[in-house]
Amino acid sequence: MLRALLSDDLPRSRLLAAILLAILIGLAGGPFLFEGSVAFRTMSMICIFIIVVASYDMLIGYTAVVSFAHMMFFGLGAYSMAILLRELGPTWPAAAAGLLVGQALSLLLALLLGLLSLRVRAIFFALVTLAVAYSFLQLLTQFYHFTGGEDGVRVRTPAELGPAFRLAESPWQGFNLFGFIGKVLSGEPVDEAWEQSFFTVRLTGRLLMYYLLFGSSLLLFLLMLRMMNSPFGRILQAIRENEFRVEALGYRTVLYRTASVVFAACFTAFAGALFALSTRYVNPETTVSFDLMVFVLLMTVIGGMGTLYGAVIGASLFLIAENYLQDLLRLLSGWAEGLPLLAALFHPSHWLLWFGLLFVASVYFFPQGVVGQLRLWAARRHRRRAAGAYRQAMDGSN
Repeated sequence: MLRALLSDDLPRSRLLAAILLAILIGLAGGPFLFEGSVAFRTMSMICIFIIVVASYDMLIGYTAVVSFAHMMFFGLGAYSMAILLRELGPTWPAAAAGLLVGQALSLLLALLLGLLSLRVRAIFFALVTLAVAYSFLQLLTQFYHFTGGEDGVRVRTPAELGPAFRLAESPWQGFNLFGFIGKVLSGEPVDEAWEQSFFTVRLTGRLLMYYLLFGSSLLLFLLMLRMMNSPFGRILQAIRENEFRVEALGYRTVLYRTASVVFAACFTAFAGALFALSTRYVNPETTVSFDLMVFVLLMTVIGGMGTLYGAVIGASLFLIAENYLQDLLRLLSGWAEGLPLLAALFHPSHWLLWFGLLFVASVYFFPQGVVGQLRLWAARRHRRRAAGAYRQAMDGSN
C-alpha cells in the first residue's frame, strides 16, 4: 500500500523516513500542536512552497532545465485568483474561475516559452527565462489600474475561508508541543508544564483554509511523485544524463522538455492561487521578485535536487530558519549576556549572517542535499553490512 502510494519511490533511509514522517505529522496536526500566528503562517507557507520547490525540482533536478521564470507562473496563479475574486466577488465560482484562468495562462505561456526557447542550450535558455520574468515583472508594476502596481491587490476570499466563519461553536483543545518541551528544559515540573501547554483552537474558516493548503500540497506532491516515477519521468531523467543518446533512441527531447516546463508551470500556478487565498494579499515582491526565485533555488539545493523529497526537507528547513532564527539568536544572546562579544555576535539583527552560514554549512556537509546525502550514507551502511555478512558466511563455510 505504501509503495503504491509513494510510486515505489521509498525514502531508502531510516533517518530520512523519520524526518519526513515528523514533517507530515507536524503539518497534519500543526494547528493543534503549535500555538501562535507565526507558527500558523510558517506551516501554511511550507505547504505552499513544497509544491513550488517540487515543481521546480522537476525542471532543474530531473530534466536539468535551469529556469529563472518559475516564479512568474506563481505570480500568474496568484494574480489570476486575486483579480477574478475582485471582479466577480468573493464566491467559490469566482475562486474556481481564478484557478482555471491561472492554469490556462500558465499553460499557454509555458508552452510558448518551451517551444521557442528550449532549442537553445544551457545558459542561453536560462537567460531567455530571466528576460521573460523581468518583462512580466515590469508589466505587473506598469499596469497599475489592473494589477495594483507595486501596491498589489487585496484578495477577498469566500466567507467560508474567513476567520469570522465558524465550523463549530465549541472550540477544541490543542497541545503546544514546543512550549511543553521548552518549559521542561527550563526546569519546570513536568505536570505543571503539561497543564500549561494546552491552548484553545477555534474551528473557523482560517482552519479550513489551512487544511485546504495541506490537502492540496499532499495530493499534488504525490501526483508529482507518480509522474517522476512513470515512463515520462524516466525519460526526463535520461535526458538529464545524456540528451544526445535519448535523441538517438528516437525520442523528441524538445517535446519532453517542453512538457516538463508546462507541468511545472501549472503546478506552480496552482500554488500561487493557494497563496493568494491564504495571505489575502498579493504584490510583485511576494510573488515574482528575483529574491523569491533565489530562495526557491536555495530550498531545492538544500533539500537535494532530483529527489522531490528534497522539496519537503528544503522548504521546511528554510522557512523554519527564516521565521525562527531570530528567536533562537535572541535566546542565545540572552544566555551569553555575560560575554559581550558572543552576545553581540548572537544579536538577532545579525540573523542574515547566520542564515548564510547555515546555508554554507548545509552545502559543505550535505553536498548532494539533505536527501541525497542521507540516502548515500544509508547505502554505504547497507554495503558494509552486506560485506560483513558475506565475510562471515565465507568464514563459516571454511
